Amino acid sequence: MNVKRFGVSLEEGFLTELDRLVEKHGFPNRSQAIRFLIKKFSVEDEWEGNEEVAGAIVFVYDHHKRELQTRSTDIQHGFHHLILSVQHVHLDHDNCLETIAVKGKADELNKLANRLFALKGVKHGELVMTSKE
Repeated sequence: MNVKRFGVSLEEGFLTELDRLVEKHGFPNRSQAIRFLIKKFSVEDEWEGNEEVAGAIVFVYDHHKRELQTRSTDIQHGFHHLILSVQHVHLDHDNCLETIAVKGKADELNKLANRLFALKGVKHGELVMTSKE
């Protein structure tokens, strides 16, 4: 890896915030924090397009809600080419958590996640994506 050095000018408030991020996340130095932030934003830029990404869809739902599991399974079958694995966990008497490992075009993963989150009985959901690199 060819490392280039450059100067960065920041207002005092931004420098304080950068140092807070270094401390909070345990980065060894400011440079590593800046690398992390650049990669984070470049990965998020990929989500907006048709870039190939990997990720997980995680959602909690009321398992007493009629037909929810059947509808969820039907939706997943419609997107089977994106799904790598599914894990189902019983959190308590009323709630289940499902984690779906996915890989594919960012816009397709968003469509799948949004369809699942829109199901009546889903209490909370989140799609986490990252670049495959």
